[in-house]
Amino acid sequence: MTNSLPTNIFRACALSLALIAVPAAAGASDKTGHSHEHAHAHGDENKDVHAGYFEDDQVAARDLSDWEGDWQSVYPYLRDGTLDPVFAHKAEHGDKSAEGYKAYYEAGYKTGVDGIEIDGGKVTFHRPEGSVSGRYESDGYEILTYKKGNRGVRFIFKKVEGDESAPSYIQFSDHKIAPEKADHYHLYWGDDRAEVLSELTNWPTYYPASLNGKEIVEEMLAH
Repeated sequence: MTNSLPTNIFRACALSLALIAVPAAAGASDKTGHSHEHAHAHGDENKDVHAGYFEDDQVAARDLSDWEGDWQSVYPYLRDGTLDPVFAHKAEHGDKSAEGYKAYYEAGYKTGVDGIEIDGGKVTFHRPEGSVSGRYESDGYEILTYKKGNRGVRFIFKKVEGDESAPSYIQFSDHKIAPEKADHYHLYWGDDRAEVLSELTNWPTYYPASLNGKEIVEEMLAH
């Protein structure tokens, strides 16, 4: 299935977890610091956050500038075999074969949007059949709680002008929960804010356009 805009909705990054709660957090505070009562060191705290374990007061609103730049989909690298070493590495530590992981990420990464450019408030979606763009403003964030107990944050932006076929809402997830430049991200979009939040099986993923396939593999293996 090839995604198109805006009728197909990109789904959330989650292995096979059922969403059980979506506490509202659109009126996010401007706090950016970590909880002072957190028992872990800073490095351990970052690992906890990346894994989805954090306190509500650690979450803070973010600007679209955190994702500014020129980004490429990793889906073509999955299709041509470039990412096979990543799946082999996952198989050494996980519960699937390398082929099983590749099939899982095939569904997750699948997209018809090859590239995304973010410049100020303007977001441009590049597809083989042409590009569409819109200007977006923050619409807060939502904290998602998953079945196994970990959580994620979606930073949401609403289209205020632009091409009719550009999605009404875009939602970023990059395993960060407060203002910080993204090194990659999962992007989900559609015309219904709540519906996009509820999707969990397709999560097109973007890395800087300046990286080649080998460098993306190195980045993935480092995490």
